[in-house]
Amino acid sequence: MRSTTPKDDVAAAMHLVDYRNVAGLKQVPTRNGFGEGLIEAGAHNSNVVGICADLSESTRMEGFKKAYPDRYFEIGVSEQMLVALAGGLAACGKIPWIASYAMFNPGRSWEQVRTIMALNETNVKIAGAHAGVSVGPDGATHQAIEDIAIMRVIPHMLVVVPCDSVQTKKATLALSEMRGPTYLRFAREKSPVVSTEATPFEIGRAQVLRDGSDAAIVACGILVYNALVAADELAEEDGIECRVVNNHTIKPMDAAAILDAATTCGTLVTVEEHQIRGGMGSAVAEILASTYPVPIEFVGVDDRFGQSGDPIELIEYYGMGTRSIKEAVRRAVKRKLGPYREGPSEAPG
Repeated sequence: MRSTTPKDDVAAAMHLVDYRNVAGLKQVPTRNGFGEGLIEAGAHNSNVVGICADLSESTRMEGFKKAYPDRYFEIGVSEQMLVALAGGLAACGKIPWIASYAMFNPGRSWEQVRTIMALNETNVKIAGAHAGVSVGPDGATHQAIEDIAIMRVIPHMLVVVPCDSVQTKKATLALSEMRGPTYLRFAREKSPVVSTEATPFEIGRAQVLRDGSDAAIVACGILVYNALVAADELAEEDGIECRVVNNHTIKPMDAAAILDAATTCGTLVTVEEHQIRGGMGSAVAEILASTYPVPIEFVGVDDRFGQSGDPIELIEYYGMGTRSIKEAVRRAVKRKLGPYREGPSEAPG
């Protein structure tokens, strides 16, 4: 078993940091990238406004509030009104970013998101902070692990889950320039920064961060780092060479990249800090079911609620650490189909 393209060449082409150098790896919350990106987006376009539900420091909208006080609105603990006000401002030509914990927006305000934002195709951008079990001590009531599912099923909704703080900033800037209802999901705790300013980024286009032909690990969010580490360890321990795909845009998903991973590797493992059912992995399975079915293993939360605890311990406890990813890859490789199959059908548009 060997990689079809030297993995170090791929990392160099993507301008990744040396994520193997644990001591030198920066740890920055992805929410910081949103805060930095929002300030820069506001500098580029005076129509960008910020609205928050009494969580400006936690969501990192505080910087925008200080930089552009006349373009910042505090709505208080009223997430439904948060969406309604944003819809009105968008109708007047503004580009509103609305921020809260993902559990409350879109969680509490889902009906308003569906009707005011999506049905009317208003140009409102949701910043869903504190997503996943890595929220840590706040516990199950604050750990959004169903939000990808409830957002990706809404027509017209764009859903993005960046891998680190650098990519979150890039996503914030890119989405501020795009028109339409949008959901940007990011986390609370510090996480490894694997990309750089030079790393390419485009909404709707997945990134191959490591190449291999034995299995593909398709990941999103802060668990992209775990996927990279697991891939390196599998190569050393088992000789299994994994392609690692940063699948940051959940909707519209890069069907071509998913199909290429399936046809090249013959099996996939999806990794997300979210419920297994209905999330990013389910979207990957939907693409392959209609084009090129291959064995898939799913890494994520398996039909449970979160709980209070240390973020890293919770990731491990709920089966999303590097060990769990490696076990899933080993199962997937064993399940590879041997009989002749016809080539893939055309990917859905």
